[in-house]
Amino acid sequence: MKIGFDNDKYLKMQSEHIRERIGQFGNKLYLEFGGKLFDDYHASRVLPGFEPDSKLRMLMQLSDQAEIVIVISANDIDKNKVRGDLGITYDEDVLRLMDEFSSRGLYVGSVCITQYSGQESADLFKKRLEKLGIRVYKLYLIPGYPSNTSFIVSDEGYGKNDYIETTRPLVVITAPGPGSGKMATCLSQLYHEYKRGVKAGYAKFETFPIWNLPLKHPVNLAYEAATADLNDVNMIDPFHLEAYGKTTVNYNRDVEVFPVVQAMFEKIMGSCPYKSPTDMGVNMAGNCIVDDEVCQEASRQEIIRRYYKSMNALVSGSGTENEVRKIELLLQQAHAEITDRRVVPAALEKEKATNGPAAAMELPDGKIVCGKTSDLLGASAALLLNALKELAGIDHELHVISPDAIHPIQQLKTKYLGSKNPRLHIDEILIALSMSATTSDAARLALEQIPNLRGCQAHTSVMLSDVDVISFRKLGVELTCEAKKEQKKNYQKD
Repeated sequence: MKIGFDNDKYLKMQSEHIRERIGQFGNKLYLEFGGKLFDDYHASRVLPGFEPDSKLRMLMQLSDQAEIVIVISANDIDKNKVRGDLGITYDEDVLRLMDEFSSRGLYVGSVCITQYSGQESADLFKKRLEKLGIRVYKLYLIPGYPSNTSFIVSDEGYGKNDYIETTRPLVVITAPGPGSGKMATCLSQLYHEYKRGVKAGYAKFETFPIWNLPLKHPVNLAYEAATADLNDVNMIDPFHLEAYGKTTVNYNRDVEVFPVVQAMFEKIMGSCPYKSPTDMGVNMAGNCIVDDEVCQEASRQEIIRRYYKSMNALVSGSGTENEVRKIELLLQQAHAEITDRRVVPAALEKEKATNGPAAAMELPDGKIVCGKTSDLLGASAALLLNALKELAGIDHELHVISPDAIHPIQQLKTKYLGSKNPRLHIDEILIALSMSATTSDAARLALEQIPNLRGCQAHTSVMLSDVDVISFRKLGVELTCEAKKEQKKNYQKD
């Protein structure tokens, strides 16, 4: 993989910049962490060289100063909101995040439930955490938020919220996903700190959009594609332009809410320390791009992937026409076409040649292999076997799994487990391959190639079942699918 981003430089610059911001506010800073604190695969895809856990590693350099507060919205608990990349609910992700942070030597001080208005599910979650010995605080739903600043910055507004007890100079406010109430938590804390005579500060760490890249740079366009469901729009920061005469990039929600945030700062602190939304940020990612062309091309590929994801969501009923149209526009602005994703035409040509669902994968050396549907295997399982054979240097005519080993699994599925589809899925073929590896050198060699699939690109000519989608995700394969169901199925599980 070509590298476009200097990760070591980023870790050094970012931690130093945050230390400077802590010192600016008398040694107490509330830092809102936007995006994913780790598992940031979007950033690693559009900035090749960026490690998915870079932000976490950067924070580990500040571990002696940092305390983490995990924020979750009571509404998200109530709706059982799910993280699309991991397939787990936000409340479960809070526990996962705590374990991950603690295992890295980072101190998690507490959990904060925001937008609370008496939700029973939130109360149950609070009790569950408290039984685990975790401190839990509540921030209430404030009428007129965020426009009614006089009420918000008062004893009836922020003053009604719990005060989160913290002990370290850097308090990192993070959450399972967007809309969790991170900024409101930070500002509520500032209100309580100032009432206690502590002159704390606030800053925002948001990786995207990258403020010192052009507005229509593919990296920033890829961020818009990633947040198309939220309808985020990148824009020139008008406050920064007016204050400094410099053009920087921010996004609509921060720009729209800045006058309100400014007014809140003035009420809390007497004056606002920032002249623009860009001023509030501490992101150094734009300074660590070492090959702009590599990042531009990676971002175009990301926009194409997002397009397919939005089309699949539209067909399955979870997406909208507006989301698709927005990403189509972003494709045009990035000068990208779906055929730029090399596995797309390869999969479609294979489907045409075999008259059945097909799949294609681009291997690390750029070679493309394909898979077709057969009586024994689905196209995805066939693709996986062909990719592993190619990586291991095994003749494609050689069976690494005997058909006699596949038939009993098919019988188990159809006769005993009630499946109507006898073809093996990816997870089933991997089990069969691992069993064959005990007696077959070829199977063992193929199995050893699994780590080399991570980061490979794949495309299928039909939408896949959940089990195959999840399997590709576990293997680290970047998957896209044509927005059509196999055999016009309305319900696709097997």
